[in-house]
Amino acid sequence: MELGLGGKVALVTGASRGIGRAIAIALAREGCDIVATARDSALLETMAAEVRAAGRTAVTQAGDLRKPDTAAAVLELAKRAYGRLDILVNNAGATKRGDFFSMTDDDFLDGFALKFHAHVRLVRSAWPMLKASGGRIVNIIGVGGRTASADFTIGGPVNAALFNFTKAIAQLGTRDGVRVVGVNPGSIETERLKGRLATIAREAGVDEAEARRRNLAQLGVTRFGLPQEIGELVAFLAGDRAGYIHGALVDCDGGVTRGV
Repeated sequence: MELGLGGKVALVTGASRGIGRAIAIALAREGCDIVATARDSALLETMAAEVRAAGRTAVTQAGDLRKPDTAAAVLELAKRAYGRLDILVNNAGATKRGDFFSMTDDDFLDGFALKFHAHVRLVRSAWPMLKASGGRIVNIIGVGGRTASADFTIGGPVNAALFNFTKAIAQLGTRDGVRVVGVNPGSIETERLKGRLATIAREAGVDEAEARRRNLAQLGVTRFGLPQEIGELVAFLAGDRAGYIHGALVDCDGGVTRGV
């Protein structure tokens, strides 16, 4: 299926591993040149090499998006390298999970700094270029914002705030010709999921296979998702075939979200 992404420039945050890496590679395979940022420069360059192997170009900048000036620096890189930006994928941001009563104020502030405020800064900084190109924003959020969980009291509220932010920015996008969508992954086969399964196994005194079986049963799904499935979904949503999908929050979670 031709998505109309050939020659587009896409900025992907958190692109060094997991979902972000898969998104960058999926977009490159559809014809995008990539601007990528994350904190690990070595992993970023490994990802960029795969983008180049797909026949596209890539520029990278390591940085911490919790710092207020990082977003502007990454957008300046896009301007210098390509002079334009067509797609912004806000993916960076993992929040701490665990017992609410052991969480500190700093844990909550850190969660909002990386995932919420970084998204806000990037959208603000990228908007003039996206408006000029008739561009697209895809916010990677998470199903934890739809269903509350006692061990996800930071990530859930952050995700819920991003739901509202995505809908609000879509209204501005209608005015300025920028299409905006959100994607809510469920449990995806990443290093983060492996760590969570290891914790379940340790606390329950079982092996990883049993921890995996128990977690799937608890979630009520048949399997965990794959990073490339999110990457391919993002490529579709950023492409011309999804031109009438605007302001939507798209769940990709294997059916874990059952609310209407």
